[in-house]
Amino acid sequence: MKKILVTGGAGFIGSHLCERLLKEGNDVLCMDNFFTGQKQNIIHLFDYKYFELLRHDVTTSYQVEVDEIYNLACPASPIHYQFDAIQTVKTSIMGAINALDLAKRIKARVLQTSTSEVYGDPEIHPQIETYWGHVNPIGIRSCYDEGKRCAETLFMDYHRMNNVDIKIIRIFNTYGPRMHPNDGRVVRTSLKIDKNLTIKQ
Repeated sequence: MKKILVTGGAGFIGSHLCERLLKEGNDVLCMDNFFTGQKQNIIHLFDYKYFELLRHDVTTSYQVEVDEIYNLACPASPIHYQFDAIQTVKTSIMGAINALDLAKRIKARVLQTSTSEVYGDPEIHPQIETYWGHVNPIGIRSCYDEGKRCAETLFMDYHRMNNVDIKIIRIFNTYGPRMHPNDGRVVRTSLKIDKNLTIKQ
């Protein structure tokens, strides 16, 4: 059994990750400040003996003893990350620093969930990992794009300078159960198909 910290664990993807890790027999500590995470996403996880919730903001340092860290904390919807752009940048950068400092101290493996937004408005389709992107550093979306880019830089530098065991994944548009109802990236609609196979809204 591993002791695993999931920051942003009450969010859409984080809650599914917590559930998967618990089903695999791990001891899971879910950290969330509930800015976009929702208690209803994790309420069923309290049935697990080895699930624990810590209400905390990743921009403030923390001390826990774990084997692995999954850093998912950051609003991903433009509606939410533009609401407080400065806090979004802090969440990405300070959240990464605090996770990496902890991983360095306790010698834990740490995974950073990054985003396809690190490519900005890409000039290459599909994007390959060696593509550096086409990013506007001063636009209204930059708080998210540049915050995630800087977090990747921090992860690589902690690995190169301090030998921290890191992983970085870039998640592209992902949808499904437990998404925030006001996410803004999914349009609900009811469609009817008539006998002539034309779609009507």
